[in-house]
Formats: sequence, C-alpha cells, structure tokens
Amino acid sequence: MNTITRATLASAAALAALVVTTSPASATSSAELTIAQLEAQGFDVKVSRLGSAPLDECGVTDVRNAREQKRLQRIGDDVVEVVVRRTIAVTLDCSR
Repeated sequence: MNTITRATLASAAALAALVVTTSPASATSSAELTIAQLEAQGFDVKVSRLGSAPLDECGVTDVRNAREQKRLQRIGDDVVEVVVRRTIAVTLDCSR
C-alpha cells in the first residue's frame, strides 16, 4: 500500500472516529456531512440504516471497511497500479 493510500484510509478512519464520538445534538447533520465528505474523497459510500427517519435526522454510528480496488495499467513503458474503485460502509441510526 502506498503512502497516499495509507493517508487517505487514515483520513477516513479519523473521520469515522470524529463522527462516532459526535454528540447527539450535532448528529442531525452528521450523516449527510459524513457521506458528502467521503464521496468528495472519491468513495462509493454503502449506507446501512436502522430505522426509517429522513437522512437529516440520522446519526452516524459506524464508518468502516474502506477498500480500494486496483489494477495494473501500462502507461508508456511503465506499468503502474491504478485505483479503479473505492468503497466504504457507513451505518446510520435513523430510529429517532
């Protein structure tokens, strides 16, 4: 795993820790914000929900399984590893 990948995955883990420890008073926008930030980082976000409240009433309970799918690609005379897909799972509590 290269340095950029480690930094990105560490960033996602740090975001997860921040979101999970966020107080309930600020949890209202945490789901939308967390998903938007992860998508901005290039992740395909898989959402699991407990309950049926609207997204703006959900709180994030877990962010996990940051994964990258890579393939080798020839660029000129070099063969480099290219990230073709990034996924991450977000669990929401929408039972409020």
